[in-house]
Amino acid sequence: QVQLVESGGGLVQAGGSLKLSCAASGRTFSSSNMGWFRQVPGKEREFVAGIRWSGGSTRYGDSVKGRFTISKDNAKNTGYLQMNSLKVEDTAVYYCAAQSRYFNYVTTTASTYDYWGQGTQVTVSS
Repeated sequence: QVQLVESGGGLVQAGGSLKLSCAASGRTFSSSNMGWFRQVPGKEREFVAGIRWSGGSTRYGDSVKGRFTISKDNAKNTGYLQMNSLKVEDTAVYYCAAQSRYFNYVTTTASTYDYWGQGTQVTVSS
């Protein structure tokens, strides 16, 4: 079992930066692929970024490529999402997620992730 707790959300002006953290408990986090998703009311959960358990491979949604960076510190049992050049359309609840099943690539589908945090609100103002 893995429990995930996000932090670092808040209100920021367009063009600004935020860094989200995802603190994990559970022995298997270091061997779990991890992802970040976001959701706005009335829409499906959207893949933002993912990283393989070792940190050796990452993948990003098209809307955040070049602006967001995902990382994972297995020694600290923590994942991160650095968000730069934020846009109003980045406003959403951001969730971190981890997988219990083995994938040798970064998956982008929410249903392939087994553990979820409670989410943290990110609001970008114009």
